[in-house]
Order: sequence, then C-alpha cells, then structure tokens
Amino acid sequence: MDSLTQIVLGAAVGEAVLGKKVGNKAMMWGAIAGTIPDLDVLSKLFLDAVTSNELHRGFSHSLLFSLLMAPLFGWGVCRLYRKKIATWKEWSQLFFWALFTHPLLDAHTTWGTQLFWPLDLRLSFKNIFVVDPLYTMPFLFFLLWAMCTTRGTAKRAQRNRLGLVVSSLYMVLTLVFKAWTFQIFQKSLEEQSIAYLEIQTKPTPMNSVLWSATVATEEAYLIGYTSLFDRSSKVNFVRFEKNHELLGTLKSHSLVKRLVRLSQGWYTVEKRDGKLYFNDLRFGLMGITEQASRFVFSYELYFENDELKAKETPKVYGEIKPILHSLTQRIRGN
Repeated sequence: MDSLTQIVLGAAVGEAVLGKKVGNKAMMWGAIAGTIPDLDVLSKLFLDAVTSNELHRGFSHSLLFSLLMAPLFGWGVCRLYRKKIATWKEWSQLFFWALFTHPLLDAHTTWGTQLFWPLDLRLSFKNIFVVDPLYTMPFLFFLLWAMCTTRGTAKRAQRNRLGLVVSSLYMVLTLVFKAWTFQIFQKSLEEQSIAYLEIQTKPTPMNSVLWSATVATEEAYLIGYTSLFDRSSKVNFVRFEKNHELLGTLKSHSLVKRLVRLSQGWYTVEKRDGKLYFNDLRFGLMGITEQASRFVFSYELYFENDELKAKETPKVYGEIKPILHSLTQRIRGN
C-alpha cells in the first residue's frame, strides 16, 4: 500500500499494543515501523530495474524479517529513553506487529508479498489497489480522533480500535466485490462463447467499484472492465496477442526467464519502432479505454556490448489527467 496508509496502520497498531502505557510515543514508533519494510525501494538507486523489482516486497516484507528486526528495534528504542517507560519486550512486541501488519496488508494488493521468504511464494490476493482513499481516510480519521483523546482512557482505545475495525471491514467488503465481479466476468465470457485458460481480476486505481479482468487464452490475453454500477452485465474485452514467438532464441536467456518469473507468466511481447518490449500484464494498462495500449510495467529488451539488458520504460505522467477522467466516468457504470 502507499506510504500514508502504512504510516496510519503502523501508528494504529502501535497505539493498540502500547498506547495505554507510553501514549503518543507508541503511535510515533508504530508509524516509523510501518514504513521500514518499504525501504527496499532504495535498491533502485543501486540495482537495475529487473533486480530491484525482484527484490521489492521480498525479505523486508517477510515474517522472518519481522521476527529478526523487532527485537533489535525494540532494544534500540528501549535504550533511547533514559526513563524506562516500557520494557524491551514491550517495545519488541510493538515493532513486531507494526512491521508484520505491513506485509499482511500488502498481500492484498496486485504486487503481493513474499511473506514466507525465503520460499519462492508470493501472496497476492488482488482485492485492493495500492492507493485506496476509502480504506485510508476513515482509518486516518479515527486515528487522529484517538490521538486527540486523553492517554490511557477507554475512549482513546475505543476510537483507535474503531479505525482498525472499519478498515478491516472495508477489506472484507473488497473481497466480496472481487468474488461478485469475478462471476460477472466469467458469465460474460461464457455468453460470448470465449474459451479461456485462466482469469485474474483486480480493482482499478483508487477505488473498489470498477474492476478489471485479464483473461488468458491460448494465443492472447483479453482485458475487460465491469463496475458495480453497470446496467449491463456484458463485458467488452480488448484483445492483446501474446506474441511470445517474437522472443525467438531469447526465450531461453536467463534475463528473459527472470522477467517471465517476475510477471508470473502473464506477459506479452511486442515490437514498436524496431524495438522489442516485454509487457508485464499483472498491473494492467495505462488507461481503461479501448484505445489504451501501453502497459504500466513494460521493459525494453536491448543489447549493449553483446549483453542482453532490460530497462523499464518510463511512465508518462502527463497522461494522468485524461486517464483519471475516463476512470471516473467508467466507475459510474456503462
């Protein structure tokens, strides 16, 4: 999830674990702990795009990381305060839960997490977008309300707990929406007599009302959308050829194999302007209109000094405004 959400979650967890004893310090350290796992993004400063994306939400988002680091951070904070306002064990508990709830939340996004690292298993339930105001803003409201309440009181604990409960209920609701829209996609495919191998569904940016489906067929992928406010259950699918044959002998190259593993096998290949591109389909298109053709994650494959390399194609942020406009219109229903 985005940084603000993880800060709010960490602060709320810190308050729930130790707020009664140490007051706002619990929120502060919980908020700090909630951001620590995402420091793995700094790998982009030192590593190539493929390697840094492979590492993202890996070890730092694992149960093992939380177990190892919580006692260390707990010891450091315990030593920081001359007056022993809480024990090392209590600080360690705060850090464990603030660190561990971070990957638990991220597991519900499209990227997912390697919660059980070093096992090569990425949990990705794909039921909430990485930025969702409907999840974050009520959570933030209850946290600020609790922060303004007298330390150690039942009201403060209750208001903080309300934030955790409301956000958790919303998360459950997104799972219901996912199951509901999955059946709509499935029914529409059957009504259109489209044979398919597998379906992946996920919410579109910043909401849980409009959902997208990526459908794998033998030769292509189909992408379609349905809103909870749609009047018609028919889904219009746009076809994207797999074109895996364009890789030729490169398909056996170690770098391409890494990209295939990173995309979990959901990818297309295309040639544009004489250049070869590897598109990771898990995160969808830049835009939701039928004319959208650029994928959020795409890598240009090229040779440099006879060595195959891949660089992530830059995202054109000037396109955001029309994308948001079309997204808002489509959320309202077809």
